[in-house]
Amino acid sequence: MNIGFVAGVIARDRVASFERILWRTLRGNLYMNQSEIEEPLVDPSTNETVHKNVFVIFAHGKEILAKIRKISESLGAETYNVDENSDLRRDQMHEVNARLNDVQNVLRNTQQTLSAELTQISQSLSAWMVLVTKEKAVYNTLNNFSYDKARRTLIAEGWAPTNEVSRIRATLQEVTNRAGLSVPSIINEIRTNKTPPTYLKTNKFTEAFQTIVNAYGTATYQEVNPALPVVVTFPFLFAVMFGDLGHAIIMLSAALAMIYWEKPLKKVSFELFAMLYYGRYIALIMALFSLFTGLIYNDIFSKSLTLFDSAWHWRVPDKYVDGQTLTAALNDSGYRYPFGLDWMWHGTENDLLFSNSYKMKMSIILGWAHMTYSLIFAYVNARHFRKPVDIWGNFVPGMIFFQSIFGYLVLCIIYKWSVNWNDPSNPRQPPGLLNMLIYMFLSPGTLDVQLYPGQATVQVILLLLAFVQVPILLFLKPFWLRREHNRARGLGYRAVGETSRVSALDGDDEDDSNGHAVNGRPSTDSVGEGVAMITQDLHGDGEHEEFEFSEVMIHQIIHTIEFCLNCVSHTASYLRLWALSLAHQQLSVVLWSMTLGGILASPSATGITGGIMIVVAFYLWFVL
Repeated sequence: MNIGFVAGVIARDRVASFERILWRTLRGNLYMNQSEIEEPLVDPSTNETVHKNVFVIFAHGKEILAKIRKISESLGAETYNVDENSDLRRDQMHEVNARLNDVQNVLRNTQQTLSAELTQISQSLSAWMVLVTKEKAVYNTLNNFSYDKARRTLIAEGWAPTNEVSRIRATLQEVTNRAGLSVPSIINEIRTNKTPPTYLKTNKFTEAFQTIVNAYGTATYQEVNPALPVVVTFPFLFAVMFGDLGHAIIMLSAALAMIYWEKPLKKVSFELFAMLYYGRYIALIMALFSLFTGLIYNDIFSKSLTLFDSAWHWRVPDKYVDGQTLTAALNDSGYRYPFGLDWMWHGTENDLLFSNSYKMKMSIILGWAHMTYSLIFAYVNARHFRKPVDIWGNFVPGMIFFQSIFGYLVLCIIYKWSVNWNDPSNPRQPPGLLNMLIYMFLSPGTLDVQLYPGQATVQVILLLLAFVQVPILLFLKPFWLRREHNRARGLGYRAVGETSRVSALDGDDEDDSNGHAVNGRPSTDSVGEGVAMITQDLHGDGEHEEFEFSEVMIHQIIHTIEFCLNCVSHTASYLRLWALSLAHQQLSVVLWSMTLGGILASPSATGITGGIMIVVAFYLWFVL
């Protein structure tokens, strides 16, 4: 009886389907046995692990065996030729095992060789990376050079800080000597009217502040760099908004930790932390200023510090009952709280009213001071560049306009603070400065409540003075520039339209007849594609454009409108100092009362249960 068999492996999830197809196709004329392979096999086509079963199928006849092989192949099974003779099968197994051992030895030796090679490479990898980086930087720099075919020379054009020129010369000389070159590198300073690029030298302390300023714009060459005062003003204005001694201590601890472990933390690649690390010195200065403003506000986590005796005392009536409203009075001795806000204000009914008024007026004063000295920068720049028209056409009328309105408001705030409105000999009531400023424009010369004698006349004069500055801002500079332009044309001057060629090799007083002119400069025809000489437009690119009165006038109109509107909008924007300070204080109060303060005031917070409640409340208060 001619009985044969087919052996192979198939995916485990296809075994059931494989058996049903064989049974129905061969009508049961077969015997099949299959077993699971414990270890998963790697599919070479997809490089994924697959669980498979090994099978053997016995059947009668060559045609049936051929059908079994076709069905197996159609379902993705892999069949193998297995000899019927047991001795031959044993020899085949030995041969397969020997081949497996050979393959494993090859893989093991290859892995060892690869590991040895990589270990040896890793010892030199850092040096190679440095070398490759240097080479890449050198070739990238050389790509910016121009090549002079006549002299076979590379010429570079660039800008360098004046105080670094001597160091550049010394470095080039040192490199030339070290390389043993016979031809030295030559540095010539060329004359040009082009505006140099702005170079702002920073260090790890000022870098973050300079980045903040650069986000809004970069100062022109030799203009005042506003980043210098920003080192103080930015953290201080932050501290005005978030003046809390407790939060300042936490921020100061975090900033000092980032500075102390500066080097190891520099390697952290987490983007959010890298941003915080970059501003570690900003956080340090903000924390220090917040300590100061927290002491001024006398605020630590919504509570006050009783550092000194209060200047107030409560007036307790003889028949006082619980819940009765008490009023406080200043001590008759003349003693005043020596530093910051008196702690007696905290927790009173009119605490919010007092702090609101104080912080709102303080925000206006800080905003006025900030914008005033910022305007002075415009004067310093105009004086440095010798542009009197910018002083008399922009700075002076702009300063008068700003001070006539908002400088006057600040003087009124300070004057109102200086008056004792509780003095019985003073019958006047304190006026509302907001209404005073509004009616100064809506109804000039009319006052509801007078702040000082002659106030109506002063306000009318200041209002007229401010309005007069608008046409000065609008017309003085454009018409002055047009007059100067017409006067220059009347004297025969014209706009410069020619460029002067400046050579990096000027000073060679040889007259070469082969296409070279005096001073060693090649003629225009001899330059060709190799730009041997450094050519500069001595009058700058676009710095002396043809004068167009309409363009100057449009630019000045835009400047005037922006300045007048910004005086109002920027002053109002400083009220956010008051708004955020108020929000921070009230959120701290609410958070304390809803968490730890409420538990501590509760009579049930005793024993083990009370201790657990305090711990949970403290955790919520500290985290939030």
